Amino acid sequence: MVLEKRTNAEYSFRNDWWLPTLPGRVFDAIVDLESYPRWWPDVQSVSQVDDDTARIVCRSRLPYRIVIAMHREQQDAAGLRVRVRLSGDLDGVLAGAIHAEGAGSRLEITQHVQVRKPLLRRLDVVARPFFRANHAWMMRRGHHGLAGYLASSR
Repeated sequence: MVLEKRTNAEYSFRNDWWLPTLPGRVFDAIVDLESYPRWWPDVQSVSQVDDDTARIVCRSRLPYRIVIAMHREQQDAAGLRVRVRLSGDLDGVLAGAIHAEGAGSRLEITQHVQVRKPLLRRLDVVARPFFRANHAWMMRRGHHGLAGYLASSR
């Protein structure tokens, strides 16, 4: 008898992006989900489901797509904070907070997710380092893309 080791396939991430742009402009860009495919190479498509929900399709370096629904829980322009509930291939929470820093802004991104996509759950035990590296690559490209997008839209 072979026992399969079960995993909860949970991941937590924190990223800080410094951007040479005023906090209000950063906030406007990150809440404009439909613009993501223009500046973030790993976001293949965004489609609006309703006023508070969008469907996002992502693909980074590894050969799989992630399809998630992002449902807005908080969008506070005055406090420069946003929080969304994720469902689909990933379930969890994604939050962003923007702080004025130096001549620009620091975007603090926190994520806590559980993988729901069956193949990725099965591979989690052996592929976890690759999944984490893939996420880091995706976030670096997002940071670079957002910086360029904000610079070009002044």
